Amino acid sequence: MDRRAFIKTSFALPAVVSISTLPRIGAASASGPWRVFEVTTTAEIQWPAGISRVWLPVPLTADTPYQKSLGSRWQAEGGNASYSEDGKYSLGIVRADFPESVSTPKLVVVSRFATRDHGVDLSSPGSAAAEDPAVLRLNLRATELIPTDGIVRDTAIEITKGAKTDMDKARALYEWVVENTFRDPKVRGCGWGDIKAMLETRNFGGKCGDLNALFVGMARSVGIPARDVYGVRVARSQYGYASLGAGTENITRAQHCRAEFYAQGIGWVPVDPADVRKVVLEEPPGKLAMTDEKVTAARKRLFGSWEMNWLAYSYAHDVQLPGSTGPKIPYFMYPNGETSQGRLDQLDPDNFKYTLTARELKIA
Repeated sequence: MDRRAFIKTSFALPAVVSISTLPRIGAASASGPWRVFEVTTTAEIQWPAGISRVWLPVPLTADTPYQKSLGSRWQAEGGNASYSEDGKYSLGIVRADFPESVSTPKLVVVSRFATRDHGVDLSSPGSAAAEDPAVLRLNLRATELIPTDGIVRDTAIEITKGAKTDMDKARALYEWVVENTFRDPKVRGCGWGDIKAMLETRNFGGKCGDLNALFVGMARSVGIPARDVYGVRVARSQYGYASLGAGTENITRAQHCRAEFYAQGIGWVPVDPADVRKVVLEEPPGKLAMTDEKVTAARKRLFGSWEMNWLAYSYAHDVQLPGSTGPKIPYFMYPNGETSQGRLDQLDPDNFKYTLTARELKIA
């Protein structure tokens, strides 16, 4: 069976993954050795009404230098499960529809994927293969919450004044976001990324969905292709950051988005200014100074590299869930559900009952 095939048979999976099941992954690169993880997502509607629906994301459907999907399997007892894909955004969605007769609609998706730490050499442009022009155009467009004109463009032009290259401009925008924003623990979930409102109110507090969206929107506004990458943390950090990893196998509340921008000759460059601000606020003992050694190290590392204790789901904005009667969602990083009474609160895993667990698998 092709590793990309999506199946819904038995959940009996071996605890050890043979390296032969990782086609085209090859040996470890300078970025680090490959690791294999399994994430199980279970979503249950406790108070169904009429036809109930559940949507869950799967790992990025396109291979990248840092992640490769090893396939997913699902189960929706009493319901009808289907799979759809949006190739533009490397987005895969498992949808389950349950009739009114099902008292406890539940969808379970088990996904396996390989990751390795990801970094690019910023010291000198290389000969990276050119990106598809259509992909670059897509990642210059505005979205419903990420405009690229008005105050967004005006702010970006001011920040990048004097910068000569796209790399210089991206660096200026990254440093501005790190210096001027802050992580606001009161924001629900990861924040929705309404960057126009942030700039107009000059309230630069938020979480990753806000702060990294601010970088992406400003980069796009000055002609630099950029994109958010939506996902979830799956393991502890191996670089000594308690705040930048999942502390247990329960990752239900560990969602995190990152960002990339495109540079000619280098390719897609990973960045994460939001995680710098997370280190400032949350790294023990908390509320660190910007001059703290851990902060300065994270600030340097997170322009050009990611630690891949994290699963990437997709690049998608303004997602219309297939078969939904509700509005689009800004991104698809959390389980979603719906009944005849409307959309369930995706940021409330205790009432729209869902859990995510992760485990690392051994490679034989």
